[in-house]
Amino acid sequence: MQENRKGPVWIWYPGDFELYHGMRQNFSRVERGFGWPAFWKSEGFRNRIVFRRAYELPGEACFETYSSAVGYVLVQEISQERERKFPLGTKVTCGPGQVRVSIHLAKIETFPSVYVKGEVIYSDKEWSVEDYSGPSQKAGWSKYFTRETQDPSCWDYSEKVYEPVRAEEINGGVLYELETELTAVVEIRYHKGYRPLRVYCGESREEALDLVHCYYSWEPDEKTGRCPRCAVRFFYIPDCGMDEISVKAIHQYVDIPVRAQFEGSDALLNKIWEVSEHTFALCSGVFFIDGIKRDKWIWSGDAYQSILTNQYLMGDPDINRRTLLALRGNDPMTTHINTIIDYSLFWILGVGEHYQAYGDQEFLEQIYPKMRSLMEFCAGQVDENGFFTGREGDWVYIDWADMDKTGALCAEQMLFAKCWDVMAAVSRAIGENEQEYAEKYQELLEKINAFYWDEEKGAYIDSFASGQRRVTRHANIFAVIYDLAGEEQKAQIVKNVLLNDQVPQITTPYFKFYEMDALCRMGYRKEVLDKVKEYWGGMLERGAVTFWEEYDPNVPKEEQYDMYGDKFGKSLCHAWSASPIYLLAKYFVGLRITDPLTGAYEIEPHLEEFDKLRCVLPVRDKQVHIQWDRENGLAVSAEEYVENL
Repeated sequence: MQENRKGPVWIWYPGDFELYHGMRQNFSRVERGFGWPAFWKSEGFRNRIVFRRAYELPGEACFETYSSAVGYVLVQEISQERERKFPLGTKVTCGPGQVRVSIHLAKIETFPSVYVKGEVIYSDKEWSVEDYSGPSQKAGWSKYFTRETQDPSCWDYSEKVYEPVRAEEINGGVLYELETELTAVVEIRYHKGYRPLRVYCGESREEALDLVHCYYSWEPDEKTGRCPRCAVRFFYIPDCGMDEISVKAIHQYVDIPVRAQFEGSDALLNKIWEVSEHTFALCSGVFFIDGIKRDKWIWSGDAYQSILTNQYLMGDPDINRRTLLALRGNDPMTTHINTIIDYSLFWILGVGEHYQAYGDQEFLEQIYPKMRSLMEFCAGQVDENGFFTGREGDWVYIDWADMDKTGALCAEQMLFAKCWDVMAAVSRAIGENEQEYAEKYQELLEKINAFYWDEEKGAYIDSFASGQRRVTRHANIFAVIYDLAGEEQKAQIVKNVLLNDQVPQITTPYFKFYEMDALCRMGYRKEVLDKVKEYWGGMLERGAVTFWEEYDPNVPKEEQYDMYGDKFGKSLCHAWSASPIYLLAKYFVGLRITDPLTGAYEIEPHLEEFDKLRCVLPVRDKQVHIQWDRENGLAVSAEEYVENL
């Protein structure tokens, strides 16, 4: 794992790496020829920092520094009572005795970083760093930046070449098809000499052939023949013949190993897992992003679900950390994460899930001050009853659904209450006083039941302010999955809401995630399995090779790519649609970590619907193997996992 690495790495002020690359990610959206940067506050990185480290040297030690910043190295040799400055890049010899090394850096274009190479003195996470405005911090670093020839402001993507599996001459041009959807650079080689061409890339055949509504169209670079990196499964080149060019797609990705395996007796479920895995891997790069075509942004609600799925598929804590740091930004808080009030709350919940999965005490201590300040920011936006409400300009989202959002919305209070609970648990984990948070949790829980529980309806209402007392699924689902309702209330919720067709149905995979989570918790696993096969299997029947942002089986096939009033607005590769991985691993295989400190886990399988199943799931530094068949029963074993970089 990352924490055990020995030897030099690039170091920077903690969080700056994530803020800089998060900015690049959120500014990368392109739509039909124009850039569309994310519409929320952009957090900046520090331009001026100093690294420090003290050594007790038994003899002389040498080291060199590598950095693209401006600055110098200051060496204070206490035993010799001397102080010397050196230019960056100079070989420095110092010692013996007590030595203090400080590296002063400044950079305008990107965050300052340094690589220190030596046998004894070298850069690692034990260095401290200051930004002249607060106390020193432990240096930030990444397992991906370990060589002096690298530049931490440029991510080195892994690459794999894909040749088209099909080419078709159509309408005076050539349509190429790849075996699956990718994030790739299309490269053209000209057989008869260069001439200007245009490449139309689409997630679907229909999009690539629609020269007006296609999201991405590029003119290849004259020297390299390459188009910019984008989501592509089909690409069309008009006014061109197959004899003029040869083409390939270069898939560029972050190589995060998939550690899970799933193979059972149900071929459809195997395929759903496989496509979910590919979907999730494409949306898991430097950060968790929503989808690979339209937004490509880091959304907190999407990231929260990705953190849950990551635990069972890749088991990679690094992408969690990068995503959480990029989303949160710097203090002071002035606006909600992604401008959405529930997305600020999902960020808190995401940190809690990260700790539960990985017992990441060091990260928890680093991020805790930002958790506190975010909760203080939210607590400053409560009404006279103590309920969390948005300010003017804040987005109260929860889901694309018709809810009564008059006044304080019940679903938001459910999330707010769970955040107080998580804050109490996190405070306890790092030795801070939890009492304040625990009391706020209990106080809000009592108010939610007093104002929102409708005994006659046997459910929570959306809002009491309007007097309509409408019931939708969302708040009731949160009440179940976050244990905010009593057992008798949960039973009523299942009967009166979750299994009641009169209550408007959930239409997005985003909230289907939570609804099926709630049903699994209440024992309705067969119903969930049937829904997974029906809903995700329906996408497969319509030709999906990755799972979509939204799917309505009642929509005619020719309209299936429409969304947001845009002919090809729907993302056909969306992270939140990979939720079958989480559901199958957690509720059917039944794997759950019971102690975040030790990583102890339990398996409570519910495999009655399977004749056979072979599954491997990650648990921190272990690979847990689960084998099941009706004749021989269950066998569980574990082996150590060694990460190869």
